[in-house]
Amino acid sequence: MEDEVILLNFWLSPYGMRVRIALEEKGIKYENRVEDFSNKSSLLLQMNPIHKKIPVVIHNGKPICESLVTIEYIDEVWNHQSPLLPSDPYQRSQARFWANYIDTKIYVHGCHQILEN
Repeated sequence: MEDEVILLNFWLSPYGMRVRIALEEKGIKYENRVEDFSNKSSLLLQMNPIHKKIPVVIHNGKPICESLVTIEYIDEVWNHQSPLLPSDPYQRSQARFWANYIDTKIYVHGCHQILEN
């Protein structure tokens, strides 16, 4: 039986893009469902009731939320192909550091600057 993977996403989202890249890199077949932020689907609200935002991966009916958490999940579940993180613990910590840096310093800071202008 093949896994059912659905990605709730928005095409411009850098966080959704990150998850799409991970799924593609692993060669995982998935259904991409584009969300409308002004009219969120009942599926999105059901699968991510806390934050009510994308991306959400639904794997065999179970939701995985937050892009970095989702990427780690993808790497652990489909661990037999194309590892996303280095095997060395130190190198893995460095990759996680830079992913967090991009999230907190570039995306967040950049978004605030755009909104202020």
